[in-house]
Amino acid sequence: MPKVGRDPHPADLHVGRQIATVRLQSDVSQAQLARSIGISCQQLQKYENARNRVSASMIYEIGKSLGVPVSRFFEGLPENGESGPEALQLPVDRIGFIASAEGRRLTERLIQLSPRVRARVSGLIAAIGEELNAPSTR
Repeated sequence: MPKVGRDPHPADLHVGRQIATVRLQSDVSQAQLARSIGISCQQLQKYENARNRVSASMIYEIGKSLGVPVSRFFEGLPENGESGPEALQLPVDRIGFIASAEGRRLTERLIQLSPRVRARVSGLIAAIGEELNAPSTR
Protein backbone atom coordinates (compact mmCIF):
# COMPACT_ATOMS: atom_id res chain seq x y z
CA MET A 1 0.00 0.00 0.00
CA PRO A 2 1.39 3.46 -0.84
CA LYS A 3 2.55 5.64 2.04
CA VAL A 4 -0.18 8.13 2.90
CA GLY A 5 0.77 11.64 1.83
CA ARG A 6 3.79 10.59 -0.26
CA ASP A 7 3.05 8.14 -3.03
CA PRO A 8 -0.10 8.41 -5.12
CA HIS A 9 -2.50 5.51 -4.84
CA PRO A 10 -2.34 3.21 -7.91
CA ALA A 11 -6.01 3.98 -8.63
CA ASP A 12 -5.21 7.71 -8.73
CA LEU A 13 -2.31 7.01 -11.10
CA HIS A 14 -4.63 4.97 -13.30
CA VAL A 15 -7.33 7.65 -13.45
CA GLY A 16 -4.73 10.33 -14.25
CA ARG A 17 -3.28 8.21 -17.05
CA GLN A 18 -6.73 7.58 -18.43
CA ILE A 19 -7.48 11.30 -18.47
CA ALA A 20 -4.26 11.88 -20.44
CA THR A 21 -5.04 8.98 -22.77
CA VAL A 22 -8.56 10.14 -23.59
CA ARG A 23 -7.37 13.72 -23.99
CA LEU A 24 -4.64 12.69 -26.44
CA GLN A 25 -6.99 10.36 -28.33
CA SER A 26 -9.42 13.27 -28.63
CA ASP A 27 -6.62 15.49 -29.97
CA VAL A 28 -7.22 18.02 -27.17
CA SER A 29 -4.29 19.91 -25.63
CA GLN A 30 -3.89 20.28 -21.89
CA ALA A 31 -4.54 24.01 -22.27
CA GLN A 32 -7.79 23.40 -24.18
CA LEU A 33 -9.12 20.89 -21.66
CA ALA A 34 -8.07 22.99 -18.67
CA ARG A 35 -9.80 26.05 -20.11
CA SER A 36 -12.99 24.09 -20.87
CA ILE A 37 -13.29 22.82 -17.29
CA GLY A 38 -12.17 26.03 -15.61
CA ILE A 39 -8.82 25.06 -14.10
CA SER A 40 -5.20 25.94 -14.81
CA CYS A 41 -3.03 23.90 -17.13
CA GLN A 42 -0.74 23.18 -14.16
CA GLN A 43 -3.66 21.74 -12.18
CA LEU A 44 -4.58 19.44 -15.08
CA GLN A 45 -0.95 18.27 -15.26
CA LYS A 46 -1.13 17.46 -11.55
CA TYR A 47 -4.29 15.42 -12.14
CA GLU A 48 -2.75 13.53 -15.07
CA ASN A 49 0.43 12.80 -13.08
CA ALA A 50 -1.55 11.91 -9.91
CA ARG A 51 0.24 14.57 -7.88
CA ASN A 52 -3.27 15.78 -6.99
CA ARG A 53 -6.34 13.58 -6.70
CA VAL A 54 -9.25 14.32 -9.00
CA SER A 55 -12.61 14.89 -7.29
CA ALA A 56 -15.73 13.12 -8.52
CA SER A 57 -17.21 16.40 -9.79
CA MET A 58 -14.02 17.18 -11.72
CA ILE A 59 -13.96 13.69 -13.27
CA TYR A 60 -17.55 14.35 -14.32
CA GLU A 61 -16.58 17.71 -15.91
CA ILE A 62 -13.57 16.18 -17.67
CA GLY A 63 -15.72 13.36 -19.08
CA LYS A 64 -18.38 15.82 -20.20
CA SER A 65 -15.79 18.03 -21.89
CA LEU A 66 -14.13 15.09 -23.67
CA GLY A 67 -17.45 13.45 -24.55
CA VAL A 68 -16.86 10.20 -22.67
CA PRO A 69 -18.68 8.58 -19.73
CA VAL A 70 -17.06 8.87 -16.30
CA SER A 71 -16.63 5.09 -16.29
CA ARG A 72 -14.05 5.44 -19.10
CA PHE A 73 -11.50 6.75 -16.61
CA PHE A 74 -11.88 3.65 -14.42
CA GLU A 75 -11.65 1.01 -17.16
CA GLY A 76 -8.94 -1.52 -16.36
CA LEU A 77 -9.07 -1.14 -12.59
CA PRO A 78 -9.78 -4.32 -10.61
CA GLU A 79 -13.30 -4.99 -9.39
CA ASN A 80 -14.24 -4.29 -5.77
CA GLY A 81 -13.70 -7.88 -4.62
CA GLU A 82 -10.10 -8.03 -5.84
CA SER A 83 -7.33 -6.90 -3.56
CA GLY A 84 -3.59 -6.95 -3.06
CA PRO A 85 -0.86 -5.18 -4.98
CA GLU A 86 -1.19 -7.51 -7.99
CA ALA A 87 -4.80 -6.38 -8.46
CA LEU A 88 -3.65 -2.82 -9.14
CA GLN A 89 -0.74 -3.65 -11.46
CA LEU A 90 -0.77 -1.07 -14.23
CA PRO A 91 0.58 -1.58 -17.75
CA VAL A 92 3.79 0.12 -18.88
CA ASP A 93 2.98 3.78 -19.29
CA ARG A 94 3.60 4.71 -22.91
CA ILE A 95 1.08 7.54 -22.63
CA GLY A 96 3.21 9.12 -19.92
CA PHE A 97 6.11 9.40 -22.35
CA ILE A 98 3.92 10.60 -25.22
CA ALA A 99 2.39 13.25 -22.98
CA SER A 100 5.80 14.44 -21.73
CA ALA A 101 7.53 17.41 -23.33
CA GLU A 102 10.18 15.09 -24.81
CA GLY A 103 7.53 12.74 -26.20
CA ARG A 104 5.56 15.58 -27.76
CA ARG A 105 8.70 17.05 -29.38
CA LEU A 106 9.68 13.65 -30.75
CA THR A 107 6.19 12.98 -32.08
CA GLU A 108 5.95 16.41 -33.70
CA ARG A 109 9.31 15.95 -35.42
CA LEU A 110 8.50 12.43 -36.59
CA ILE A 111 5.22 13.61 -38.11
CA GLN A 112 7.14 16.20 -40.14
CA LEU A 113 9.19 13.45 -41.81
CA SER A 114 8.09 11.83 -45.04
CA PRO A 115 6.49 8.37 -44.63
CA ARG A 116 9.56 6.75 -46.21
CA VAL A 117 11.99 8.43 -43.80
CA ARG A 118 9.67 7.70 -40.83
CA ALA A 119 9.72 4.01 -41.78
CA ARG A 120 13.52 4.06 -41.89
CA VAL A 121 13.73 5.79 -38.49
CA SER A 122 11.32 3.21 -37.08
CA GLY A 123 13.48 0.40 -38.52
CA LEU A 124 16.59 1.95 -37.00
CA ILE A 125 14.95 2.20 -33.57
CA ALA A 126 13.78 -1.43 -33.83
CA ALA A 127 17.32 -2.53 -34.76
CA ILE A 128 18.80 -0.64 -31.81
CA GLY A 129 16.23 -2.25 -29.51
CA GLU A 130 17.10 -5.71 -30.81
CA GLU A 131 20.79 -5.00 -30.32
CA LEU A 132 20.22 -3.85 -26.74
CA ASN A 133 18.15 -6.97 -25.98
CA ALA A 134 20.52 -9.44 -27.68
CA PRO A 135 22.62 -11.60 -25.37
CA SER A 136 26.22 -10.47 -25.21
CA THR A 137 28.62 -12.68 -27.21
CA ARG A 138 31.80 -11.38 -25.54
